Amino acid sequence: MMDFLPQGVRLAVSPLSWTNDVLHDLGGDTPIETCLSEAAQAGYQGVELGRLFPRDSAALRPLLERHGLALASGWYSGELAERDVAAEREAARDHAALLKAMGCEVMVYGEVARMAGDAPLDAPMSGRLRIDDAAAYARRLTEFAAWLAGEYGLRLAYHHHLMMVAETFDEIAGIFDRTGPDVGLLLDTGHAAAAGFDYGLLLDAFPDRIAHIHLKDMRGEVMARIRDTDASFNAGVLAGMFTVPGDGVVDFAPLARFVRDSGWRGWMVVEAEQDPALAPPLPAVTHGLEHIRRTFLATAETHA
Repeated sequence: MMDFLPQGVRLAVSPLSWTNDVLHDLGGDTPIETCLSEAAQAGYQGVELGRLFPRDSAALRPLLERHGLALASGWYSGELAERDVAAEREAARDHAALLKAMGCEVMVYGEVARMAGDAPLDAPMSGRLRIDDAAAYARRLTEFAAWLAGEYGLRLAYHHHLMMVAETFDEIAGIFDRTGPDVGLLLDTGHAAAAGFDYGLLLDAFPDRIAHIHLKDMRGEVMARIRDTDASFNAGVLAGMFTVPGDGVVDFAPLARFVRDSGWRGWMVVEAEQDPALAPPLPAVTHGLEHIRRTFLATAETHA
């Protein structure tokens, strides 16, 4: 039961707790059915796409429906930091068509151009690259997002992310101050904390732009060690820098108050990139859901 959430707000879980999209050794042999059955058992209403999911709606729809789950969205690897809008449109068509067919309202956009080297997530954190011209990049994002909305009825949800061109608050603001309203923001609580800023800054600066929310926690001592040793993103994942809500340092109460008080509507997604051998998925995602439930109930009581 999700009666602790405002009407129109739904809670999904990322399949990353079961099978990692980049580090294939983490949960690589986990059947999709295990992920979906445990997601439903924990009480979630939906999931995002994972690397082992079928990319054909005729196969994906009945697979999710068997478990009473909806598709919240799915990551798209964009390259507008280096290529033009026409090329991006062609690259995105199949993914956008799948999301539309599955009834999604947003497309998660992750910028993977201008990442250092052939294996950027294995590079030291200090090697991250920035964009040269935020204004030109913002124009391309705006044009692409307008096409995505007009052609597929999807809002672009831009994912700020470690090791990508929008990691810090200033970088995110530098883009969003220049983009049109079709460019929505994916607020990721864990990536904000890991980048060294309070996600509340995004709530204050861009409340109307938030299109999708990832509920991720961060283990502060692990992240500090990764930064101090200039380790890689993947090393951080393996060390356990990210976890489910309630198992790290992130305070989710401001987010709960924002969702309730602002009238925000959409999907929130519990997400944790962890080794499933060290963090068994079902107990972890159940703990995450319960922490979010308690947080929403507690903030409602203090508001009353």
